[in-house]
Amino acid sequence: MATAAAGGNDRLGDILIREGLITRDQLGSALAEQKSSGHRLGYVLVKLGLVQELEITKVLARQYRMPAVDLTRFEVDPKMVKLIPADFALKHVVLPLKREGRTLTIAMADPTQTGVLDDLKFITRYDLFPVIAGEYTLRNLIEKHYESSDQQLQTLLKDMEELGDSDVEVVEEHEDEAASQAQINDAPVVKLINGLLTDAVKRGASDIHIEPFEHEIRVRYRIDGALLEVMKPPVKMKAALTSRIKILSQLNIAERRVPQDGRLKLKMGSRVIDFRVSTLPVIYGEKIVMRILDKGNLTLDLSKFGFEQKAEDDLMRNILNPYGMVLVTGPTGSGKTTTLYSALSRVNTIETNIMTAEDPVEYNLMGINQVLVRNEIGLTFAAALKAFLRQDPNIIMIGEIRDLETGGIAIKAALTGHLVLSTLHTNDAPSTITRMIDMGIEAFNVASAVNLVVAQRLVRRICKDCKAPHTYSDVELKALGGNPEQYKEIPFMKGRGCDTCGGTGYKGRAGIYEVMAMTPELRRLILRGGSVAELRDQAVSDGMLTLRMDGMKKIEKGVTSLEEVIKETAG
Repeated sequence: MATAAAGGNDRLGDILIREGLITRDQLGSALAEQKSSGHRLGYVLVKLGLVQELEITKVLARQYRMPAVDLTRFEVDPKMVKLIPADFALKHVVLPLKREGRTLTIAMADPTQTGVLDDLKFITRYDLFPVIAGEYTLRNLIEKHYESSDQQLQTLLKDMEELGDSDVEVVEEHEDEAASQAQINDAPVVKLINGLLTDAVKRGASDIHIEPFEHEIRVRYRIDGALLEVMKPPVKMKAALTSRIKILSQLNIAERRVPQDGRLKLKMGSRVIDFRVSTLPVIYGEKIVMRILDKGNLTLDLSKFGFEQKAEDDLMRNILNPYGMVLVTGPTGSGKTTTLYSALSRVNTIETNIMTAEDPVEYNLMGINQVLVRNEIGLTFAAALKAFLRQDPNIIMIGEIRDLETGGIAIKAALTGHLVLSTLHTNDAPSTITRMIDMGIEAFNVASAVNLVVAQRLVRRICKDCKAPHTYSDVELKALGGNPEQYKEIPFMKGRGCDTCGGTGYKGRAGIYEVMAMTPELRRLILRGGSVAELRDQAVSDGMLTLRMDGMKKIEKGVTSLEEVIKETAG
């Protein structure tokens, strides 16, 4: 470690023996290992566990009258690392640690490399302050801080190959010369993206997030509603990753200042999976989110959604009505669109003309006329709805009622012999009624047109492979409201965490529902201007289960946990 020459190694060995740090036999073993590996003596001694690295560093510091540094207690500045090329740092085992004014502190394993210091001064344009560091730790730090970008990339690509099927390909519907050139020149990027998309589908993710930061790229999947970090590709791939995804999604690769939206397709054997792609300019590049629209995971059988019997009966009865309005409400990502698609598939027969206006169209459904809303050219929800009424429809679905104009036309359509399905963003079923009235729709129109409102949430399912009984404390039970004693007989379950669920205790998701069917009493209450609380009390007395009540039913059946229900519902 002291020098590249054997004599230097001998001197270091003699010093270590003299100071009682190693024996003559240990030195002999280390020299034999050094001969076969080609590493310096100090590195070999530390690797074999014969001496502490700090002891060797102190010996060298005294021998060469240079300051030493304990790298295990030192935080390397990532900005400084960029001052020295990776191949130079790896070849000469040097690492820039910090800068003070015009002086750059350089850690080195071999203090005799005066020629290396001259080269470094020329490369960095700084005055140098060399310090001695343990070679073993220094090599590990160099590999870590220089991203071991090539190693990391090779590992990622190897992982991608292992999980990627041979019959997986990203469909390039409008491949042009630029796209073709990018594919030829950036084979690792192509392989990485193909593997990333495939992996996300296989793991049941709903979204892929690719986020650029100053010194790294972060890739996360949303699985069962929670984001999970899966990898950090080398930061040097940032521009290539973004460009490749934009090419596949037919987006403008030269435009980096404004958000863009596109789509791409992934072919996995006989399956074709759509991805909805959104780009957003952020400080260090463009964040990309890809929503996975896998028809194979789309359950369209309402009887499998987990509705309680009365709620399911009410819903089925009202979607089979020839006219009126059915509304589904809940936050983004609560499964509203899936519920609507399922209702449409239930009434999708050869005798019906079904028309939908969506932003965006998430799934293509055979037999249903789907229109993509495009506000920039004037094809708004309201404009589409007006056009639908001239197309002899039986059933109309509006992706979302956002304003008075859309709501007003939808109400009139429901009152003039059409079944209208739509969504709103409200917290529960009763507040949907007051929201529509607040929009400016007359109360008597709301009372007459609305037949049923569904409010829903998605909760994580307890993993079947590690499900076990669980006892909650009184403090935890109080979060449900009321006296904790009333919950003592409930057979609470919880996942312990296993390989199947990745240690989370949850696998998959289930819906909890609040289904408010209109009754004469509710209609009268709406006409009188009843409050949300009065509407809720009346609906409950009519047999409605609130979201919290339905959540408790799911807990009793062992579907989900107390924490999930409390997180997603109000008391």
